Amino acid sequence: MTEKRPLLFFAPMAGVGDSAFRTICCRHGADGVTSEMISAKAVVYGDKKTMTLAKRSEEETPFLLQIFGSEPHIMGEGAKILVDATRPDGVDINMGCPVNKIVKNREGSALMKKPELVYEIVSRVKEALDPLPVSVKIRAGFDSEHLNAVEVALMAEKAGASQITVHGRTREQFYSPGVNLDIIREVKRAVSCPVVGNGDINSVESAKEMLSYTGCDHLMIGRGALGRPWIFSEIKAGLFGEEAPEIPTGQALYEKIMTHLDLVLSNKGERQGIMEARAQIAFYIKSIKGAADIRRRINSATTREEVSNILKETL
Repeated sequence: MTEKRPLLFFAPMAGVGDSAFRTICCRHGADGVTSEMISAKAVVYGDKKTMTLAKRSEEETPFLLQIFGSEPHIMGEGAKILVDATRPDGVDINMGCPVNKIVKNREGSALMKKPELVYEIVSRVKEALDPLPVSVKIRAGFDSEHLNAVEVALMAEKAGASQITVHGRTREQFYSPGVNLDIIREVKRAVSCPVVGNGDINSVESAKEMLSYTGCDHLMIGRGALGRPWIFSEIKAGLFGEEAPEIPTGQALYEKIMTHLDLVLSNKGERQGIMEARAQIAFYIKSIKGAADIRRRINSATTREEVSNILKETL
């Protein structure tokens, strides 16, 4: 029997991981993607803007919707509305967002403080969606004094979670310093369902270390894919002996950026699309000589033609 290969997922990233970027990641080897986090309460209250976050392209597969909230009945109801409207391959529950406005509302990583509530939320969502898979994304704990990822993971699994993603930092740490691989390993040893390792995966070496040290089943890549969506193919080449992608420069990089931009524009229109794509373009060009000046010019551009001309001149 051949050993099962780990999968490489693109992480949910609020404000960045829209349908266009998720589609690009799938084209570059991502084995699955997750939506930006969606407020279950906003869905239940009929907020139309919130529902747009659930839109996906045909290329986004498997596709998970990620929801957040703290009230079990609202989470279940919101998940059902979203699933009926968009038909995802599963639903993920956010228990790791460290942003102040989310935590102050007792949502996101604040749920790490209440394992019993985690059980109630997962149970209610699972009951509302069964047999659709329900997964959770957690952190190492809320702070260094409460590294309770194992307890939370066990509660989630008991309630019906079919997969658990662990970001190896506490809420207190946000995104630095380095990830705690020990806590991911502990979760993997404690639960029976698949565990996905997340945090600081930005190279073949870091992917190998995450897999070998923690024993996790799969990997999730977020910030490492910004401006570098081909990282999924890069890591697969290093792990599985596949052909490594050429790192695009010059004309090839121009084409990558414009393909991404065109996807954004097709979804959001030129005016809004250009504004939202500026941050993405900045990631693509950050290592280019004169990147600051290129970024300044891009940030003043208002049309596709202007962006195209700037990139043609400078890449």
